[in-house]
Amino acid sequence: MANNSRKGKQISRRGILPILGSTLFIPFLGFGASDNNKIADTKEDEYQTLLKPDGTTVKVKISVLEKSTIVKKSISNRSFLNWLNKKL
Repeated sequence: MANNSRKGKQISRRGILPILGSTLFIPFLGFGASDNNKIADTKEDEYQTLLKPDGTTVKVKISVLEKSTIVKKSISNRSFLNWLNKKL
């Protein structure tokens, strides 16, 4: 009498390996939500570090910097040190 039922059959390592290998393909199926909305909002959350005249740094939002006006685009080292109140 041959016993063809699966109750008495043990699972071997060779039987488990294909199942474990196939689980590696789950991330490629694309069940996650798209992040299109997060990409648009990240620009508002980005900061840039700037230097104040007293020598300290401050983080400023990039959106505020884009709306600002440039007073003087390029300055010399001497005028930069004068702006920092450093003696030459």
